[in-house]
Amino acid sequence: MPLRKYRSVEEMRPVVRLKRLDADNLRVACDLSELSYALHSWRFVPGVRKFRTVAAASRRRAEWERSQVRKPLEKRCEARQE
Repeated sequence: MPLRKYRSVEEMRPVVRLKRLDADNLRVACDLSELSYALHSWRFVPGVRKFRTVAAASRRRAEWERSQVRKPLEKRCEARQE
């Protein structure tokens, strides 16, 4: 796929808007979800965890979700250099 470099946003083609309530929109959303998973898949640690409270389980889930988010590019570059 060829790449094209633009000097400004005005040179770019306009975004094609999808029709509202179109059945094909679900297919587009699923394709985008598959692409995002392929680019950065989730990391699951094997095993079963037990929690004393629902709040503790919720906190652990929130921590896991935060750990799945990629670091900004600058931080990834800094980590590689160290």
